[in-house]
Amino acid sequence: MKLVVIEAPAKRETLKKYLGNGYEVFATKGHIRDLPVKSFAIDINNNFEPHYENKPDKKELISELKRKAEKADDVLIATDPDREGEAISWHIAHVLGLDPNTKCRIQFNEISKNAVLKALDNPRAIDLNLVNAQQARRVMDRIVGYKLSPIISKKVAPKLSAGRVQSVALKLVVDREKEIENFKPEEYWTVTAFHEKNKIPFKSTLQTYKSKKIKLANKEEVEKALSTIKSSQFVVENVKKSNTKSHAPAPFTTSTMQQDALNKLGMSLKKTTASAQELYEGVEVKGEGKIALITYIRTDSTRVSEDAQKACLNFIENKFGKNYLPSKPNIYATKKNAQDAHEAIRPISMQITPEMVQDSLTKDNYRLYKLIYERFLASQMNEAEYSNVTVSIDAGGYGFKATGRTLEFPGYTAVYKEFVDDDKKQEISKLPKIEEKEILEVKDVKEEQKFTKPPVRYTEASLVKAMEEKGIGRPATYAATVTILTARNYAEKDGKYLVPTELGRKITEYLEKFFSGVINVKFTAHMENRLDDIAENKDDWHDVVNSFWSGFKGLLEKADSSSISMKSEPIETDIICDKCGHKMLLREGRFGKFLGCSNFPKCRNIMPYQTTDAKKPVSKCPECGKNVYAVKTKKGKTFYACEDREGCNFMSWDIPTGEKCPECGKYMIRKGKREKCSSCKYVKA
Repeated sequence: MKLVVIEAPAKRETLKKYLGNGYEVFATKGHIRDLPVKSFAIDINNNFEPHYENKPDKKELISELKRKAEKADDVLIATDPDREGEAISWHIAHVLGLDPNTKCRIQFNEISKNAVLKALDNPRAIDLNLVNAQQARRVMDRIVGYKLSPIISKKVAPKLSAGRVQSVALKLVVDREKEIENFKPEEYWTVTAFHEKNKIPFKSTLQTYKSKKIKLANKEEVEKALSTIKSSQFVVENVKKSNTKSHAPAPFTTSTMQQDALNKLGMSLKKTTASAQELYEGVEVKGEGKIALITYIRTDSTRVSEDAQKACLNFIENKFGKNYLPSKPNIYATKKNAQDAHEAIRPISMQITPEMVQDSLTKDNYRLYKLIYERFLASQMNEAEYSNVTVSIDAGGYGFKATGRTLEFPGYTAVYKEFVDDDKKQEISKLPKIEEKEILEVKDVKEEQKFTKPPVRYTEASLVKAMEEKGIGRPATYAATVTILTARNYAEKDGKYLVPTELGRKITEYLEKFFSGVINVKFTAHMENRLDDIAENKDDWHDVVNSFWSGFKGLLEKADSSSISMKSEPIETDIICDKCGHKMLLREGRFGKFLGCSNFPKCRNIMPYQTTDAKKPVSKCPECGKNVYAVKTKKGKTFYACEDREGCNFMSWDIPTGEKCPECGKYMIRKGKREKCSSCKYVKA
């Protein structure tokens, strides 16, 4: 019997289908050995030696793993195919007493029969260069977390955390907000002429004056131009016809998948990550059992295997015809700073169409699989072809332009349309046949006042895109880095956009004051490149960590010894402590403002702080008829409670409407746009 050790229990059933008898699959549920949580565990004076320990919560699991390994004829470690997975393999080998230089490691990019059997035929040694790159990241992150977090907790607010990449991501969000606040809109005007020919309406827009680009900055300039335009004929000066082609987009990387899932499907980073993980590990499909549908989901590569490409091209030819095949297979360049360790994200089999598995998948899993499937299919298809017409028109020296575009051959757009932001969408219509020297009929001329717009706030997906473009973080770390900003209350969501909280801005301001040399985009990107150098065996990991520490330790000492503090001083209020009678102080903590007793530490009473808006009642209490208010917990969660906190115990996590259910008599609540009973299944029509 051979023992195959994996990370996620969800993969176990899928893998067992392909391994068959003679193999046992054991899941470690992630790390079994790591740096301890409650101690620094890095010996800075001894070449940054990390002190790992078996995870206390995995004690029984490790014992079971050891028993199975002792009985096995061979042990193969099949953790995820990335640096963290390689490090987990190394730790498993250590716990089991295996030599990492023996062929104990197998790796597959997809959980399919061919990929798994091929991996079994090609075991290898654990790649210690990848392990060391991950060790360097882990050690540097531990140094920042354990050395910097206490300082900002002391100087800004209690119980804060800082991160080598996390704090740079926060800085991007804060800097963008400052750009928006400092933005000064500039006025400009557009002039549009409305035409019609052969019952086909079309538009032309003002572009030039006496062949030079024109920008109308105010109403006076517009009226001066209109006085000439409206009294002039619109004469066609030039009709330019051209053909253009639009190339298919590359298959998904982690970053582009996350962006498209948000923009097209409205799926958050957390939802996208969870769905992608399930599709990779395996889902129950009717008639098939548990099967994996997509390749590994943490990748920065657009590379595709030759077999997968051939299968896709055959599928395209059979379904769409030879016209949809490119003259040469499409190959996409991977970005310079990409690890390129895996293929792009793609379906494992083109024969398993989204429609075939729709009934077996959750709504999110189906929508994401369909998106991944169609993007990969499109990436291997021919270009879309357009015929374009640009008409240059003169109206008394003012130059107007009308553009038209006709799709001549859909190519990849037959299955996939790229997302275009509303602000960037152009209204391009089909034009009637227009000849040079022709005088166009003008139905109307309209001017419109506009203002330049500030930069758009980051969404989770666009922040990931910015991190990728700037070279900070890697596919395996994007989601965790971005989601921690809202989890720690350093940023909050306004719709789909990220807005820094007051606390997040304070942290960034403090870090800029004392740690700008380390917590910045350029330095963080440089360190990512150094980690890549370790993985490629160009640098020793100890040297990389030492170069980081040598600059960082001086900044720590300077910040810690400085008298500069950004902590908010407590403010005395007129609110009386209901425990001891002293006045309550308005304080600021990790989750925002709260009330704490001035008699601390003798009295440790705390109360939620309600803003003016929060003091507006949301409804009447269904128990006693008094007002119900929105109240925040210490962790920032909102619940709804009766104002009579002593005489009435009413509390609800959902907004009570103040009405009673006509069927069971319990109170009604509001869920989104629906009103429903808090107890039975009644929903108000």
